Amino acid sequence: MYERIGKRLLIRLMKLVNMLGSAYLFWNAWHYYYSPRFRIGQIGYGEILVILVYCLIQLLLNRTYNAYDIGSSKTWPLFYSLCLADGVGLVIYILIMWIGWWDIPNPFPLMAVFAAQIVWNAVWSIAVNKLYLRIHKPKRTAIIYRRYQELTKFQEINNYKTKFQVVRYIKNPENLKEIKQELKGIQAVFVIGIDATLRNELTEYLLDTGIVGYFVPHVGDVILAGARNMHLFSIPTMCVSRAELSPEYLLMKRAMDIIVSVCALFVLSPVMAITAIAVKCCDGGPVFYKQARLTKDRKVFQILKFRSMYVDAEKDGVARLASRDDDRVTPVGRVIRACRIDELPQLFNILAGSMTLVGPRPERPEIAEEYEKEMPSFALRLQVKAGLTGYAQIYGRYNTQPYDKLKMDLLYINSMSVVQDIHLMFKTVKILFLRDSTQGVSQGQTTAVRDSWRMDS
Repeated sequence: MYERIGKRLLIRLMKLVNMLGSAYLFWNAWHYYYSPRFRIGQIGYGEILVILVYCLIQLLLNRTYNAYDIGSSKTWPLFYSLCLADGVGLVIYILIMWIGWWDIPNPFPLMAVFAAQIVWNAVWSIAVNKLYLRIHKPKRTAIIYRRYQELTKFQEINNYKTKFQVVRYIKNPENLKEIKQELKGIQAVFVIGIDATLRNELTEYLLDTGIVGYFVPHVGDVILAGARNMHLFSIPTMCVSRAELSPEYLLMKRAMDIIVSVCALFVLSPVMAITAIAVKCCDGGPVFYKQARLTKDRKVFQILKFRSMYVDAEKDGVARLASRDDDRVTPVGRVIRACRIDELPQLFNILAGSMTLVGPRPERPEIAEEYEKEMPSFALRLQVKAGLTGYAQIYGRYNTQPYDKLKMDLLYINSMSVVQDIHLMFKTVKILFLRDSTQGVSQGQTTAVRDSWRMDS
């Protein structure tokens, strides 16, 4: 036990070293350039407050972008997350200085700070990953599953070889006794698809033995996780009901939608103008593309996008998602889809009130109908207004299975709040430059449902 505590303290010390290093670089720019100009004073209470605020902002951003997810991330994702947190933090501080002193600060000293932080983060990321690998060995891991199609969902575990070493696969076990025999010497277990009764017995066994368990939930599990705890008839009770958002939250959410969309349209107007010209010049077709989508309570609205496909992309009348290397996508469309610029006109949908900033992504009525044939519970996403970004977009991919997207969206609906919305908006910045999150479905598919998913569900 003491050895584990010592390892944790060492990793936390390394996190503190990174934070202090970034703060020191920022302090140099503030102390030698900004402090005299804003008349904060030299090394006094005002300057100390500035540094503390900076550290607090960085701490929140580092948590938002999982910048200190040591051991779970390779060096590149760790470095990317740290630089993103530092970059967003400096932008926030420029806004704070502008609002606080009504004077647009010179950004070049902070740009120099960011360049130095990039170098610092690169050195730190390499060093801390080497340290982690030296003091931590991968956990001996077992995967318990029911069907092969479920096992394929754990393919990404190969990206975490520094944390998990899969040494055993247990297929469709009949009882706990059979599982116990297989778990000797195992330190971590991933579980998917097994019978609920057996899963409950396994959970108790893992808690008793200290083995770490990772469970893939069913939709029912996610719904119960968001249930209200009550005490009726002298027994603990969990109350499940349709999402009921408070008037205060709805008012704050709408205010945030209006303020953010107006500011974003103002700031991004040059980008949108250039995109509009590029789309028009590409093939002479219309700049914008309207499409029927579903929002709260199955209400249909017209979503607005920059057109990224040729005008006759669906001349056969079949509604389908974009696939990998889709020949319906224009050259300009490939660029704006990769950077998600094609989604920017939806800010007008948000301003009009047909969409919100954060919520489940709206599906086309035809595709939603196909999903609901295979999975009636997919309609549970329509408890709330559709959004520009959401839980499934941040933690999933374009081609993530609809059953898994549904669970992600229900996780968001369970915990809807202004703080959660702000958190997810900042998280969205991270995925803008990640290619995997825009990966299309396979050729020949019209929806994200694969045959293997049909067997699972």
